[in-house]
Amino acid sequence: MNFFKHPTAVIDDGAEIGENTKIWHFAHVRGGAKIGRDCIVGKGCYIDTGVSIGDRCKIQNLVSVYNGVTLEEDVFVGPHAVFTNDLKPRAFGNWEVVYTFVKKGASIGANATIVCGIEIGSYAMIGAGAVVTKPVPPHGLVIGVPARLVGYVCKCGERIADANLDLPSTVTCPHCGEKNRIE
Repeated sequence: MNFFKHPTAVIDDGAEIGENTKIWHFAHVRGGAKIGRDCIVGKGCYIDTGVSIGDRCKIQNLVSVYNGVTLEEDVFVGPHAVFTNDLKPRAFGNWEVVYTFVKKGASIGANATIVCGIEIGSYAMIGAGAVVTKPVPPHGLVIGVPARLVGYVCKCGERIADANLDLPSTVTCPHCGEKNRIE
C-alpha cells in the first residue's frame, strides 16, 4: 500500500488509489473508483464507483463525488460541495447517470452544488455556495444561485477580467505575470 488510509476510512475492494494519496477519517471510497497520485480526500468524503480523480486533487471534508464525475488533475473541491448525477432522480425506478467533467486546475468553493451533465473548464473558479447548472468556460468565475459568469481568473486564482471581456482575448495577470488565453 503506497498511500495513507486513516484507520476509520473504508476503501472497498476494486478501488484504485495512487501513490502518496491520503484518505482521511470516515471517508468511503467505493470499488471501481480511481484516485490519482498525491491527492487528499478529507474527512467524511464519499467517492462513488465510476468516479475518476486525477493526480494532485484536494477534496475537502464532507464532499460527495457520485458516479459519473471525472475530476482531472489539480482540481480543488471545497468542504461540503456535492455533485449530482441524475437529472430526474426518483426513489424508485432506474438511475440514469449523467456525466460531469471538471477540467484541470478548476476550483469549486465550499457548499457548491454541481448539477450533472456539464463541464467546468480548466482553471475555472466556482464561488462558495454556488449552484452550477450550466457549463463554465475555462478561467470562468461563477457565483450565485443559479451560478452566473461574473469574470475570469488566472491560473494563480487572481481575478483578471470582468465577464464583459471581448473574446477571444489574452489577459496578463497583474499578480503573477501569466498570460491567459480567454476564449
